[in-house]
This record gives sequence, C-alpha cells and structure tokens, in this order.
Amino acid sequence: MAGHVQQPVVLVVEDETAQREVLAYNLEAEGFRVAKAENGEDALLMVREEKPDILILDWMLPRVSGIEVCRRLKTKSETRGIPIIMLSARSEEIDRVRGLETGADDYVVKPYSVIELMARVRTQLRRSRPSSVGERLEYEDLVLDTETHRVYRGNNLLKVGPTEFRLLSTLMEKPGRVWSREQLLDRVWGRDIYVDTRTVDVHVGRLRKALTLHGGENPVRTVRGVGYSLG
Repeated sequence: MAGHVQQPVVLVVEDETAQREVLAYNLEAEGFRVAKAENGEDALLMVREEKPDILILDWMLPRVSGIEVCRRLKTKSETRGIPIIMLSARSEEIDRVRGLETGADDYVVKPYSVIELMARVRTQLRRSRPSSVGERLEYEDLVLDTETHRVYRGNNLLKVGPTEFRLLSTLMEKPGRVWSREQLLDRVWGRDIYVDTRTVDVHVGRLRKALTLHGGENPVRTVRGVGYSLG
C-alpha cells in the first residue's frame, strides 16, 4: 500500500505544445502530479478520469472553448469544487469579468510569470486542499499538523498510522462533506494501487479507535449507503 501523501493532481489544458510542456515541467518540479490535455473535449474526459485537484485552463481551445469547459464543470455538483485558473491573452476588464463570472477562481493574462502562476496554484490549493500544501488543520478539539505528521486531540498526542493520518487529513479538509469509499480510495491510497473498498472500513475503524482512546465522542460519522464524514 502507498506510504506517502498523495500529491495534488494538476490538469493543464493548453493547445500550444511549448506552453503546455513548460507548465508541466514547472509543476512537476514543484512536486505536483500533472495531467495534460490539448483541447476542451479531452479536458472534460480527463476531469472524469483523473479527478484533478486543480485545472490550469486556457480560454482559447479547439473543439470546446476553455470558457465552456469552465461553465460545464462549475454547473455540476461533482466538479464544482475544483479550482480553475483561467489563462487568456484577453486582457480587457470585460473578459476578466466574464471569465470569473463563468466560475473561474482566478484569471491570469498571457504572457505571465511562471513563478507567479505557481504561487497562484498553491493559493488555490490552500483553499481547496490545505493538507497538500503543509497547512495545519483544526476541527473542534482535533489538530492535525501536516508538517510534523502529528495529531492532537485536546492536550493528547494521538498515535495514528500513516494511512489513518492521510484518511483524517482528507476528512478534516472539508468537515461535513460526505466522502464515498471510492473517493477515499483515490485520495488516500492513490489511483495506481488496487485496494478493496472494505479496506476503507478497516482503516476508518482504526482511526476511530485512535481518536477516542483518551475519551471524547467519535467525530467520524458513517453515512449509510454512501460513505464517511467528519462531523
């Protein structure tokens, strides 16, 4: 089984090969996993296949435009939460406003600074997936420190295995969100490893035991027929 934190997946959608490869190179150097698409049609397919954590999306694309890709993703509940950074040569205020009103979370005008774009990617991930960029997560009396890999409940340091740590960090990123077993398998174990969904139940059981060892209510809720939620 995977023993590392799953790195965020960035989907780069850019029809110009040179720009696409430069972005991919810099993102991989920053430690991200990169998926690539060169047109809007492929982008929509890859969102379903790769389940990216963030999109860098060019406005002008063959087949389906970037603005239409953005609109479609933001109107579906299962993809609405994926941050989208729109890239465009259109620098007029009306274009920026249109991009943001369509649902883009950020708008970057070409030519752009790659260093600045990397910073914008990290900013969006800090909001959508804070544990992936070293943020400290808190929920009620629970504290998860992604830098030191430690979990506290109240004043107690909890003994949590690496898989349970990744499981808890996923649940703590979005308290109240219900995660299906398949979604947890993708996030915690990774897409390249086959693990039965019942394995999720086993590790949730271990996590609950660790969280309640020193007393207190069990914060991990089972949603019958769906999956698990924190709170």
